[in-house]
Parts: sequence; structure tokens; C-alpha cells
Amino acid sequence: MSVSIKEVKTREDLKTFIYLPEKIHKNHKNWLHPLYMDDEKFFDKDKNSLFKHNEAVLFLAHENGKAVGRIMGVIPTDYNKFQGKNDARFSFFECFENKEVFNALITAVETWAKSKNCTEIIGPMAFSDKEPQGFLTKGFEEKAMLVTNHSFPFMVDFIKENHYENFVDLVQYDVPITAQILNRYKNFNERVSKNLKIKTVEFTSTKAVKPYVKPVFDLINKTYTEIYGFTKLTEDEMTEFAERFLPLLNPKLIKMITDENGELLAFIIAMADLSEAIKNSRGRILPFGWARILWAMKTSKRLQLLLGAIHPNYQNKGLDAVLATMLFGSALKLGFKTVDSHLIMKDNLKMRGEIEKLEGFNLYKEYCIFRKNLVVG
Repeated sequence: MSVSIKEVKTREDLKTFIYLPEKIHKNHKNWLHPLYMDDEKFFDKDKNSLFKHNEAVLFLAHENGKAVGRIMGVIPTDYNKFQGKNDARFSFFECFENKEVFNALITAVETWAKSKNCTEIIGPMAFSDKEPQGFLTKGFEEKAMLVTNHSFPFMVDFIKENHYENFVDLVQYDVPITAQILNRYKNFNERVSKNLKIKTVEFTSTKAVKPYVKPVFDLINKTYTEIYGFTKLTEDEMTEFAERFLPLLNPKLIKMITDENGELLAFIIAMADLSEAIKNSRGRILPFGWARILWAMKTSKRLQLLLGAIHPNYQNKGLDAVLATMLFGSALKLGFKTVDSHLIMKDNLKMRGEIEKLEGFNLYKEYCIFRKNLVVG
């Protein structure tokens, strides 16, 4: 029986779309379940404000009556307006190793994008850089981290066969956290703090963090403009993002710098690696998943960088070293041994250079975002 493509319209279809990947990756030992409570909100057009100002479609592929693949198509309306583009994107692409299914899904999104007069399609990428990006190209033997793709090698082969070309390459590092890092920057940090008259801000409770949520996202909106795919967050999106991640954060791993008047100049946010707890719970919070996550927050030895930014007027003045020293100092006290960089654009040589100054760094994963011209001729 040939492959059929169906747009997700019903609650039952949406449930199938959300839970299908765990069937596809059933025997994939390094794959990580998403937090399904989070996914159920993210893909719900009534609960996720991103659907209000972007166009999106969800497709399922069926073969012999069974769901065998899924894909999401996105038209990033605000990004296109800001950049003067007419792009579409594909994301959350999953299927078994079946070329016919893969081709049917990517063709469905391309056809949808052409019907919206898009001239180019890019992916894997969803609404912004805050969702999983790229197909994995290196590090298949490594375990997955939260909010990253852990796709099969055949996905890269199949996308290239569909005439997609490499567009944006991303890398991911793992670095030991040692006291040497603190000692290396101690005197330098003291000079920076004195010369710039800055104040460092640390936290012991989530309640104390909440007044900084809007200033943090306002700073992100000022500084992330050079990151591919970034669009400014609305206040609704700020609230939703904070609600997703604040419960998972240890406030001691949130560091900020302000000027003398309390204006936010820089911040860094990290979280404990919760991947083993999420994997053991199969992405389910109930009945025991939340307890496992809470335990991992207290016992994990691996730190995961989540967000960070420095005000444009204060970049290249040493605030990054101050933030890193604060964060790694707290991390050592909490028992962390390593830190994961999360995804960095491969051509961001400045940020990569800072990481590669640290002893024992390991570039252990690479990803690629692909693109294809939809205009014939």
C-alpha cells in the first residue's frame, strides 16, 4: 500500500503526532524522550501563542493503516518581514528508515510552502532557535540532551537526495568544570568589576528571579539579532518560556550583572542535565517522573548552558568572564563536574574560541540545518 499524508486536524491526530517518535526510536538507546506535558502545550494552537503570528501545519504519514512519520511546516511571519524574506521551514521531522515515507513528508511540506508563495525552505528549524534545530551529523554514539535533536544518520542522506544543501552548521561542546577556571580569571574579574562599576546578582530562590524575567528577555531581544532564525519575543512568549523552564531551574545557577542603577547588563542561565531522569520516566511527569526530575536537579553532575546575553554596549569588556566565574564557582560547590555548551553556530569563532581556551574541552556533536530553493528555473 502506498504512503498517504494526512494533515493533523483532530485531538487524536495530535496525540499520534506527539507520541509517534518514541515508537520510531524504540530501539535507539541514545534518543531522549521530550517532556510530553510540555509538548502537549507546545503543539496546541490554543495554548501556544507562537501559532498566532506564524503559519504552521502538521502532517502525519500513514502506511498500511499505521502512522509511520510526521513533519511540521512553519512560515515564520515576523522573521520574514524583518529579514525581507519569504521562507518556509520544516521541523519535528521523524520517520522510520523508509525513503518513500521521508520523500512523501518533505514533499507535503514543500507543496504547502509553495501554496503560500514561499521561495525557499529551511530546516530542521521551527518557530525560532529555541526549539531543536538541525539533523545530527556527528556524535551519533553520544547521549541526547534536552531541546536537541538526536536524528538517525539516514535523515541526512535522504534530505540531500531531495536536493537540499548545507546551510547552517552547529556544534556542541562538553567541558570539565575545574577550580583552574576560577583561578585563571580571578584577578581579571576583579579589575573588570572595579573599572566598569558593575554589580553582580545571585539568587537562592525562584521568587527572587521572577522580577528579572522581562529584563532578561528584553536583553535577549537586543542581542540575539545576529543569530540565524531569531525573532523578537513578545510578552506572551516571554511568559510562556519562563513558565516552561523556571520550574526546572536551580536559582543558584542563574547569574546576572547590573549597572549601579540596577539596569541589567548581562546574564547567564544554566540547568542541571535532566536527561537520564526524563529518559527513565519516558518523558512522563506522572506518576513518578516529577520525583525523578527533582532528584536529578539535586544530584546531576553535568551542567547544561541554557541562555546568556551581554548588552551591546558592554560586549568585549570582560563581563563574559565574570559570569562564567560566578556560574562555575556555584557549579563546583553544587558538585557539577562538566558543562554542556548547548548549540553554537560553527562560524561563531569568538564564542568557540572562548570555550576552546578551557582545558579538556571536547567538541562532541555537530548538526546541520539544510535549505532548498523552491523556485524552479
